[in-house]
Amino acid sequence: MAVNSDKPTHWKADIARSVDFFNDWFMKFAPQAYRESRVEATKHVEEAFQRTKNLIAISPKVLREFPAALSMLRMATAPPIARDRLVGLAGVSKTLVNSMETKHRIPPRFATAIVDAELKRIGDIITRLVDRDILTWLVPRREPQHDEVHRAATIIADRLCGSTADPIVRNAQEQRQLAAIKEWLEARGYSEASAAQRVSMDEMAPGTFAFRMIVQGRLDDGERTVKLPMDAVVMPKTAKRGDFPLLIEAKSAGDFTNTNKRRKEEAVKVAQLRSRYGKKVRFILLLCGYFDSGYLGYEAAEGIDWVWEHRLEDLAKLGI
Repeated sequence: MAVNSDKPTHWKADIARSVDFFNDWFMKFAPQAYRESRVEATKHVEEAFQRTKNLIAISPKVLREFPAALSMLRMATAPPIARDRLVGLAGVSKTLVNSMETKHRIPPRFATAIVDAELKRIGDIITRLVDRDILTWLVPRREPQHDEVHRAATIIADRLCGSTADPIVRNAQEQRQLAAIKEWLEARGYSEASAAQRVSMDEMAPGTFAFRMIVQGRLDDGERTVKLPMDAVVMPKTAKRGDFPLLIEAKSAGDFTNTNKRRKEEAVKVAQLRSRYGKKVRFILLLCGYFDSGYLGYEAAEGIDWVWEHRLEDLAKLGI
């Protein structure tokens, strides 16, 4: 039985309540999440300053030993350089830059001589475009004061967080959503599976739940399997052996545009689950924020139901 996907006459009111719910949370908690991220980013920038002798020595050796510094270095230029822009300006491998920033490592199969040559070109571009209005000790070159370094690190950290503000907010909102699910379930006698108790989803004990579980799906060819991350997996208290748990995907959005860009993600995931497990798949979305009728209609047409975070009690209608 559908909970919300078959009730389009209720969607408009729920959309309005969901937007208000998200906005209230954002005004109260998003600035704090941003400030906490900026504090951590400032420490990261200061560490990079130490390793590069306050950006005087951006050498291949330093970049090889501390590849995570690259994201900070891009924010230390005037103007700050986007990742793809750095690739073009320096004429280096996009794989190298992406690996340094996302995996914090040099790709292991890259030849040492090639890597060093590309790291030197990256360092040359950063040095040429460095923001001397912030890094005031570079012209003329001198030993900076502690306050100068900390001030510059704070400004660069603010730029760094500004370039990733949406992911910071999304991460904080996702953590809050999972905390809300946990609180709701535990209030009804459910318990979170410990690390030692974590098993495959079809072996979970009735009345237990787990977060960040990997489940197996199947690709369109019907042969190859794929690992699908699931935000929450809940085995109902009344479940019998062989019953399928409820799979929950937590989704939040701060504007209507991005949701319509991402709406196919859930449909693909459900198709891969159904290819593996058939009709017994129980998958819902937990929605909070800006999800309009176009998004909801698309998901409903794909056979995907949802629960609004402002009305978590709808989970009870799913046998939870």
